[in-house]
Amino acid sequence: MERWAGKVAIVTGASSGIGLAIVKAFVQNEIVVVGFARRKNKMQSEMQNVKAKGKGKFYACECDVTKPESIEQAFQWVKNTFGIVHILVNNAGVSTNVKFMDSSRPDWQRLFDVNVLGYIDCTKRAARMMLDSNVEGYIINMNSIAGHYLDTFPDCSLNFYPASKFASVAATEITQKELHGSKIRVTSISPGLVSTEIFDANNFNVKSLMDLPALEAEDIANAVIYVIGTPQRVHITELIIRPLGEVQY
Repeated sequence: MERWAGKVAIVTGASSGIGLAIVKAFVQNEIVVVGFARRKNKMQSEMQNVKAKGKGKFYACECDVTKPESIEQAFQWVKNTFGIVHILVNNAGVSTNVKFMDSSRPDWQRLFDVNVLGYIDCTKRAARMMLDSNVEGYIINMNSIAGHYLDTFPDCSLNFYPASKFASVAATEITQKELHGSKIRVTSISPGLVSTEIFDANNFNVKSLMDLPALEAEDIANAVIYVIGTPQRVHITELIIRPLGEVQY
C-alpha cells in the first residue's frame, strides 16, 4: 500500500455503509480521499473524528450520480484541486423492495441511473484523467452476487436490482477490455448480504433477510485494501465475497 500514499482516490456513495468504510480505510492507509455523495454534511460529520494516517486526508464533495451535470462539476473540482485521480471506487448504489408489477418507470430508471449509468459516467471521467496523466490507476466497481445469481426471497422483491447489477458486471468487463494495455486495473467486487443502511433506506425489514448471515461494511473495505495493494502485475478481475453460511436460493 505504500505506493498509494498521498495518491488521490474518489469514492462514490461515501456517506454511509460500504462507501464510508472504504473512505475510513483509505485515509488510514495514507490515501487522499474525495467522497462523492448527496449528503455532504453527513460525510463531514462521519469523518470528523476519524484520524487520518500520514498523508491521508478527506474531502467531502456533494455529488448526485443520477445527474450528469453534478458528476461533471464534482470531477472538475477534483481536477482543479488535485489535477489527477489515481483510484476510483464506484460504490453508490440503490435497491428497492417493491414488486415489479407494483412499480413504474421512475423506479426502474432510478435503479439504472445509479447502479449503471452513474458508475459508467464516473468511470469514463476518471479513466480519462488517468490515461492523460499516464499514471497507475485502479477502478473498483462495487457490484453484488445479485449480478451473478437470481436469488429469490419469500417476502422480499428485489425488482430489477439484479438486472442493474448484471449490467454492472458486464460493463466492468467491457471497461477491462477497453483499458487493456494501459496502466489501469479494473476489479468487480460482488458481496453477498452486507448489513448496511441500504436496508433501512429501502424498507428491507423482512424476516427472510434479517435471519440470514451477513457481512459488515468493514469486511468489504478490507477486501478493497487487499485488491489495490497487490503488485501491478496482479489483476484481480472479479472477487465474490459471501458471509460464511450464506446459501444460494
